[in-house]
Amino acid sequence: MTGVDGKRVIDGRPETLRRTLDEALQRLRAEVIDLYYLHRWDKAVPIEDSIGAMADFVKAGKVRALGLSEVSATTLRKAHAVHPIAAVQNEYSPWSRNVELGILETSRELGTALVCFSPVGRGFLAGSAQSHDSLAGSDIRRGMPRFQPENLGRNMELYRQFARIAADAQCTPAQLSLAWVLSRGDHVIAIPGTTQIEHLEENFAALDIRIDADVLARVDQLFAPGAAAGPRYPAGTLAEIDTEEFA
Repeated sequence: MTGVDGKRVIDGRPETLRRTLDEALQRLRAEVIDLYYLHRWDKAVPIEDSIGAMADFVKAGKVRALGLSEVSATTLRKAHAVHPIAAVQNEYSPWSRNVELGILETSRELGTALVCFSPVGRGFLAGSAQSHDSLAGSDIRRGMPRFQPENLGRNMELYRQFARIAADAQCTPAQLSLAWVLSRGDHVIAIPGTTQIEHLEENFAALDIRIDADVLARVDQLFAPGAAAGPRYPAGTLAEIDTEEFA
């Protein structure tokens, strides 16, 4: 992705990738970037072409490793055949389990780290969205289907049940969500976002929590595919990404 006149544009053409990399290095005042992500696959450009250009960045010493974001297992395999993909960053949490349709196992097989963004369900599984009206006007969740009033009531009932499971496990809901994500494999990394120190400390404490298999199974059952009301993105955004989605 890149920006044009303040608007987000998905442009995976090699010439665009070369320009944006050089601009990024200049802004960072750096000579090399450790991990360089293609955050969205431009479906108008074969993934092999985009990754081929990025492989040249590695050869030139400008980038050390390559990553992808919001891609399917098929696209990951195609990209990995051109150049090893060190990390794939997809959304994963108990209520967003689309990576289980292929990317979880494929990344494990290829030795690719699965970097899970929104591992606490965009804060929902930490109890931060009790109502649509409680979300600030600039909050990106206001435009997401699962946070709309017609869906949020059903989803809040799921949260209440989830919170009870967390209480039984003697941890917070956020910690249970993080521990559940981390339990999915040694190659899985969770990247929760936070703006508060106490939440950061709470998140780190999840590393020391050991969740029994029966508790994990209760979470699996509660958030079985289709349990959450509403897709994770609006239709327009879903059309931009390349991940398999549960119906």
